[in-house]
Amino acid sequence: MIAPPIALIVAGPTCSGKSALALKLAQRFHGSVINADSMQVYKDLRVLTARPNEEETYLVPHKLYGVLDAERAGSVAWWRGKALESLHLCAVENRLPVLCGGTGMYFRALLEGLVEIPDAGEAAREEARSFLVQKGPEWLHAQLIEVDPQTASRLYPTDSQRIARAWEVWRGTGRGLAEWQEEPQLPPAPCRFVSVRLDPEREVLREAIARRFIAMLKAGALDEVKSLCQKNLSSSLPVMRAHGVPELISVLKGEISLREAEERAIRATGQYTRRQATWFRHHSLGKEGDNIISLHRFGDNEKFSERELGRIENFITQRIDMISGSF
Repeated sequence: MIAPPIALIVAGPTCSGKSALALKLAQRFHGSVINADSMQVYKDLRVLTARPNEEETYLVPHKLYGVLDAERAGSVAWWRGKALESLHLCAVENRLPVLCGGTGMYFRALLEGLVEIPDAGEAAREEARSFLVQKGPEWLHAQLIEVDPQTASRLYPTDSQRIARAWEVWRGTGRGLAEWQEEPQLPPAPCRFVSVRLDPEREVLREAIARRFIAMLKAGALDEVKSLCQKNLSSSLPVMRAHGVPELISVLKGEISLREAEERAIRATGQYTRRQATWFRHHSLGKEGDNIISLHRFGDNEKFSERELGRIENFITQRIDMISGSF
């Protein structure tokens, strides 16, 4: 029997040092880094999404970074298809895939499979976006409770992106998202996964978020958002809700100061990382529990010692050997 391809996952909340660790592991194991972050797919947000720079992408191949125009709404299904293509390319190139990101639903689509839901249509999408802008996510969530309570019960009233998605599916297909998700689904990726989950302490993570956002401002984040605004995009598009974008738009409109935008963005990102950490604690990054290592440290160069890195490398090597030897 031929052993299935092995893929490495590096996951965790925003600003936990995933990219730095993924780069080190890709160098160590002759790998390619595959983006699993829903915002780093966009071309227009290099600074605000902390996308890998040219020097890093020169060291090892990086895939699915900066590949979508802001006008497009990326989806889990779209990413899954592209990720499968990238996994196949890694096999052709004899490189270890290193999936790196903090978007839990992306990992779930590979690990567990994904229901293939029909396209809801542009009219339904536009209606959902319009409701978000005019009425807000909590109002739309209340409407969803009336027509699709099964899906609505699974969503936070402030989770605008998922609420809009649920509404457009109901409007466009006549069936709720939760009902669709009970249908037979696309299979999991034909891989065996070894996973590294970063879970640093909350207060230390918040300090790292603050440092990073200040660095982003110095690196031109405000100009990046100004260029994005010139495209006159719908405020309901995912790219317009990336961390820091709404706050800096308010600065450009003269509604708040740069200092207040900084405080708001840091607070909003911190709240998001709490939700990310909760998701990763309650969802497995692989069916084999002994193929996952959790670390309560950072993965970046500043916080991560060579000793810690060596421990991770040994863990990965042992698991890869074990998986390969079982076939």
